[in-house]
Amino acid sequence: MTQSYPTIRLKPNAEARAIRHGFPWVYDNELVTDRRTRNIEAGALAVLEDADRTPMGLVTVNPNSRIMARMLDRDTTAQVDKAWFAARLKRALDHRARLYKDPFYRLVHAEADGLPGVVIDRFGDLAVVQPNAAWADQRFADLAQALVDVTGVTTVIKNGTGRARTLEGLDEVTEVTIGTAPEAPIHVPMNGATYMADVVGGQKTGLFYDQRPNHAFAAQLANGSRVLDVFSHVGGFGLAMLAGGATSALAVDGSAPALELAEQGAAVSGFGDRFTTRKGDAFATLEALAEEGEMFDVVICDPPAFAPSKKALDAGLRAYERVARLAAPLVKEGGYIGLCSCSHAADLTKFRAACTRGIGRAGRNGQLIYTGYAGPDHPLLPQLAESGYLKALFYRV
Repeated sequence: MTQSYPTIRLKPNAEARAIRHGFPWVYDNELVTDRRTRNIEAGALAVLEDADRTPMGLVTVNPNSRIMARMLDRDTTAQVDKAWFAARLKRALDHRARLYKDPFYRLVHAEADGLPGVVIDRFGDLAVVQPNAAWADQRFADLAQALVDVTGVTTVIKNGTGRARTLEGLDEVTEVTIGTAPEAPIHVPMNGATYMADVVGGQKTGLFYDQRPNHAFAAQLANGSRVLDVFSHVGGFGLAMLAGGATSALAVDGSAPALELAEQGAAVSGFGDRFTTRKGDAFATLEALAEEGEMFDVVICDPPAFAPSKKALDAGLRAYERVARLAAPLVKEGGYIGLCSCSHAADLTKFRAACTRGIGRAGRNGQLIYTGYAGPDHPLLPQLAESGYLKALFYRV
């Protein structure tokens, strides 16, 4: 039976062409917002029309969000049910299965995989789902069951935390919806090391898969090197570089639980005797290491998003510059510095300028030798710059 959906309509001056060409979002100021539209339930589906009332596709609507509509399907009669989810998930799985021998990867990267606001990270037979949009939160049961049917995972954890859910007007909740929670951190093999993922109590889904190719590049610089890994989380670059032959790695992070997981990963990987940690504020620790006269062959800084929005851009760029300025003096002559940003608001050009400025203000010169991005399990939707948030720059100093 065909379901009937309400309609919402673009204003005459809205950029309909961008939406027809693949841009997936419609902002609240682009829509005709009468009382009927404002009364549509958050997460409900509707048919989007252009100003001439020509149907453009099936969208999900949230009147409480700045992003008022998200494109779901160009078929305006589509039924968003378990079968619909299964088709999207199978397409995503087919891509990852070609890339990775082991089932540890980002399975769904939101809009880029046709599931707006949905992030799914896979850890073997367990998956962590972040339904960061109202429509997915409402249909979570169908999504979770389709996930089990398509991938064969036996445990599904809903991680309903983070800034994106707040912007959608959603509550914060983390719970096991299918299966049972693991009793210990999950062992995740990447780049010759074993990482420990706390998928229930850790940051976001428990591990960041996006840096995998940049970890691999850093490992090429590692042989015989003394490494400093700042903002290391659960071992990030440090463990990959130990696998690549680093003589030692010092991991710095403000989270004691994250550093404990990093130590466990180092031990399981066989690197425990070459791995040390230091808990503290990253900026203060960088200053302290300089005062102590410490020098490293490779220094890598992978901070959280300093510029999570356009409003925070200027302050964020100053913070990235400061990181570079404090880290560069710790690099031995001829050594390397790696600087990363996961802020989509800070584009590559602005981020690179801030890093280069910081290195220069430290009295050092840097050759830019590598520019990296998220791995191919984090596809970029070309029409949506926000889907390509990660940047990694490596300089020879």
